Amino acid sequence: MKKSLLLACMAMILATVSAPRVEAQSSIKVIVADQAITSYDIQQRARLISLTQRKSSGAATREAQEELIDDVLKLREARRMGVSVSKSEVDAAFASIAQRVNLTPQNLANALRQAGVNPETLRNRLKAEIAFSQLVRQRFRAEVQISETDIVNALRKARADENNKDKPADVSVEYELQQVIFVVPAKAKPNFKVQRKREAETLRKTFTSCEQGVPQARSLSEVVVKSIGFRLETELPADMKDVIAKTEVGRLTPPLDAERGIQMIAVCKKREIKSDISARTQIEDDLRQKEGEQLTRRYVQELRRAAVIVYK
Repeated sequence: MKKSLLLACMAMILATVSAPRVEAQSSIKVIVADQAITSYDIQQRARLISLTQRKSSGAATREAQEELIDDVLKLREARRMGVSVSKSEVDAAFASIAQRVNLTPQNLANALRQAGVNPETLRNRLKAEIAFSQLVRQRFRAEVQISETDIVNALRKARADENNKDKPADVSVEYELQQVIFVVPAKAKPNFKVQRKREAETLRKTFTSCEQGVPQARSLSEVVVKSIGFRLETELPADMKDVIAKTEVGRLTPPLDAERGIQMIAVCKKREIKSDISARTQIEDDLRQKEGEQLTRRYVQELRRAAVIVYK
């Protein structure tokens, strides 16, 4: 999720005045390939946009309508191409936002309701983003090629702009990590998941080193331990980077919902490496993101041109 969204969520949560709850008649405003978008859908998305992007009511409403049209097209195309998003993936993305603003998912949901936004509005947006992100990666993986020349030129430009050509090499942090998953079947009852989370918390309390903790985890029933190996901080998923950085060596990260069950990451080793790899990785990621954003915009434009969109 974009940083602006997270910061705005924090501002929303710390706000002292709640938005009034408005119950209005809902009417169909747009039909996209036989799927209706209602005035209620637009109102809810507009409120979310106003909260996260600080836009006026009129601008947020206009953006909300077009964003919802795009979401319908994205999800339809994802289904057509065999890409599906599970509830657990959406829950994990929602929980990641909550964690970044120091809230539980339930508290974030309550804060949204207090601001007049149904939490499903954010969940629906996340579902469309996740689905289309997977689809774009699947379709354009071979097309996004970042050359060494592009990286070097961008790195030189960045250093020239900062007037620090003689700056010493950056310091990157490297971790050795192990993934610990308490397996929860997809059709398991909610109380079983709660039980597994308690078991994960119990292991986390007694886990003080990878040498002893990893064999202990492997001995537990229905627990999978997988070596992630060495990873630079720049290679970590955005939603896990801060969590891992705050976890002491020899300890486990807090348990989080994952696709296969309850996941924790063991931080086995941590060391600093002096090199420009951090800056290079960041630049490569930025270049890939820009290229991906251009491909995404073109893809959505193609879907809009081919779709039947009726404004009421």
